[in-house]
Amino acid sequence: MLLLSVVTILTLLVLLGSGVWIAFALIGTAWIALSMFSTFEPGPVLASDFWGASYGWDLTALPMFIWMGEILFRSGLADNMFRGLSPWLNRFPGRLLHTNIIGSGMFAAVCGSSAATCATVGKMTLPELERRGYDPQMAIGTLASASTLGLLIPPSIVLIVYGVVTEQSISRLFMAGIGPGLMILAMFMGYLVLWSLLKGNRRGLTGQDESGMSFAEKLRNTWSLIPILLLIGGIIVSIYGGLASPTEAAAVGVVLSMLIARSNGHFNREIFQSSLFAAVRTACMIAFIIAGASFLTSAMGFTQVPMKLAQAIGAMGLSPTMLLLALTVLLLVMGCFLDGISLILLVTSIIMPLVSAAGFDLIWFGIYLVIVVEMSQITPPVGFNLFVIQGLTGKDILTITKATLPFFLLMLVAVALMHLFPSIALYLPYAMNR
Repeated sequence: MLLLSVVTILTLLVLLGSGVWIAFALIGTAWIALSMFSTFEPGPVLASDFWGASYGWDLTALPMFIWMGEILFRSGLADNMFRGLSPWLNRFPGRLLHTNIIGSGMFAAVCGSSAATCATVGKMTLPELERRGYDPQMAIGTLASASTLGLLIPPSIVLIVYGVVTEQSISRLFMAGIGPGLMILAMFMGYLVLWSLLKGNRRGLTGQDESGMSFAEKLRNTWSLIPILLLIGGIIVSIYGGLASPTEAAAVGVVLSMLIARSNGHFNREIFQSSLFAAVRTACMIAFIIAGASFLTSAMGFTQVPMKLAQAIGAMGLSPTMLLLALTVLLLVMGCFLDGISLILLVTSIIMPLVSAAGFDLIWFGIYLVIVVEMSQITPPVGFNLFVIQGLTGKDILTITKATLPFFLLMLVAVALMHLFPSIALYLPYAMNR
């Protein structure tokens, strides 16, 4: 068993480090494990798992939500959000820095991609905040951190992937992401308010008061937010109320996103084609990784690695809290080298028997897993959001990492609160049956 574990880990590390596609790395690792340490033929297992991973109905929501995000990504949504939010935030401690947090949360809800949220909102807000005299470190920290919520706030592509591979209800996962997502947004904004009152205002790092706009002008600017709010609310309410499945809500979301883009004057044949092709590429990449992860899951099952691992850790007598702490450290280390979807698929392939044996609710664990993956997005050396910010600002990774550190620690606090009060994540999904 020790030899099998070492060979599996080394094979995976070598394949990932060589630049091979992640799906091929998972397939290669599984093939070697089956060939060397089991009596099963890899070929039939591979064919069966690829077929089983490709025809699930729940998976059809994935490309639709990706397409919806791609359309809105090209529709000038970030500009509308900045104009709509900024007039109301001038008298709030931190002023326009809150546009990074609220704007990222809103865009994340309709985009589902952390990197796309960071790039889109950052292109609009960072130059404006710098021009108006805001602290560049806080501007970077709020943007990089809040944009990770694209992985958590529904509709979330990562939650769809987790639901498919663990056979959990995607509707319940979406509902479970609302509470923690809003909690983390509130924690980010609360920290920004405290920073402004204790340091930012005294040092002139929160810009100038620009609240001279009339109430009627504020309303006119805010009007551009209404379609987006209706789109987000409609998707969540239709799923929560049982009016539509996630796939049906995604299809309606695509149509409504086209209408919103058209109303903004940013929708034509070229945007339609580019958004469609981008969605197809992303969806195919994710589906291929899911199929590879399914093959690896089967290989691990046939070689009994997860069962033996669960037995070994169970024999250590770790409490659920200590087990969660150990998993958090492990996931953060792995997240330094893998993107979010790959990390979730790899983890679910190996440790789900351990998680189930420890008595964790799999809906709750999915939200916990996504939050830790969010943290890995702002953890060097392979924090995707750090690279996006570096491309936007030209600053070095260490400077950007320092700016995101307080928000990273707030996410750790959020994980602790979820562990102490599981209803933060579980109240809404289980209220669906009442």
